[in-house]
Amino acid sequence: MKFPIYLDHQATTPIDPRVLEAMMPCLTHEFGNAASRNHPFGVRAEKLVEQARAQVEALIRAEDPQEIVFTSGATESDNLALKGIAEMYQGKGRHIITTAIEHKAVLETCRALERRGFRVTYLPVNPEGLISFRDLEQAITEETILISIMTANNEIGVIQDISAIGKIAKGKGVLFHTDAAQAAGKIPLDVQEMGIDLMSFSAHKMYGPKGVGALYVRKKHPRVRVAPQMEGGGQEGGLRSGTLNVAGIVGFGVACEIAGREMPEESLRIFALRERLRKGLWNGLEEVYLNGSLERRLPNNLNVSFAYVEGESLLISVSDEIAVSSGSACASATMEPSYVMKALGLREDLAHTAIRFGLGRFNTEEEIDYTVKRFVDTVKKLRALSPIYALKGGGYKT
Repeated sequence: MKFPIYLDHQATTPIDPRVLEAMMPCLTHEFGNAASRNHPFGVRAEKLVEQARAQVEALIRAEDPQEIVFTSGATESDNLALKGIAEMYQGKGRHIITTAIEHKAVLETCRALERRGFRVTYLPVNPEGLISFRDLEQAITEETILISIMTANNEIGVIQDISAIGKIAKGKGVLFHTDAAQAAGKIPLDVQEMGIDLMSFSAHKMYGPKGVGALYVRKKHPRVRVAPQMEGGGQEGGLRSGTLNVAGIVGFGVACEIAGREMPEESLRIFALRERLRKGLWNGLEEVYLNGSLERRLPNNLNVSFAYVEGESLLISVSDEIAVSSGSACASATMEPSYVMKALGLREDLAHTAIRFGLGRFNTEEEIDYTVKRFVDTVKKLRALSPIYALKGGGYKT
């Protein structure tokens, strides 16, 4: 067993060796620019890009590889989707609907659009992390041009009912965008069945390279029009100018192909590891709380609050051997709990103690068992130093 143990796969994933192998020729002798079609180097590069486009399209069950627009990652895809739709459809209306627990790439883009005069409705979530369909339906007006709701949350791993949301959007004639950065490659996605018009996702969340992602843009029923946000040579159908990252795109394509092929078996294995971790923590400690729905959750995510322990202290105590992340966000002068935890309605003390475990393709049972032992021992030690826990009565589960 090698240390540190990596359990932060919601942040990023290691490159699968098979992905790296596919990328290497593009980093050495197959270095052509995909836009230079007047010689063999460029022609081969273009073929590699189009092969990858088909691999990405197949993962999300789109109808046409040309519906895939390559970007630098999900953040750029989110910006292109929201700003591009806002600009293109503002004649119809200037209202957008999203949720209070979206990734910052969506929330900050929405705030930028608000400064331009657009109106944004931020739907609340229940303690499970799920939106209310009634709230969504009531929020839609004649001015609504876009609904943007993430498939799975990056902190708590909760999966929204995307098919139901897509159905509501279609019934109202409103375009539907989803940030699927956390979900793509982990759970099955079908943009046709789910009624998705635009989808953002990223290679480095599914064992591909950093710096490359995609935006799916529907071409039929309806044909979605997006205003480009970057001017230049007109690559990617004019939606995203700039020299293509051929090596990254090739890696992205192979990562999607592997995910699509191995997802059923891999999801079951990782889910079993996640449950081994969850049950181990619950059996070893008292007052451990799950944040968000257990049933509607990514198979690799566990977000836990350990009462009477400060999250950052716990992270520091285990960081030499285990890489996880905190649900708390540090402000410059104060410690503020994550906005996602606040949206769930958690007590502030529990919001401050949230820890996110993100399991992945290369984790083992041995690593999970060690993580359980290390966390149980560390939480007990930290609680022993807590005057609040001492006042409570202090006993530990055995």
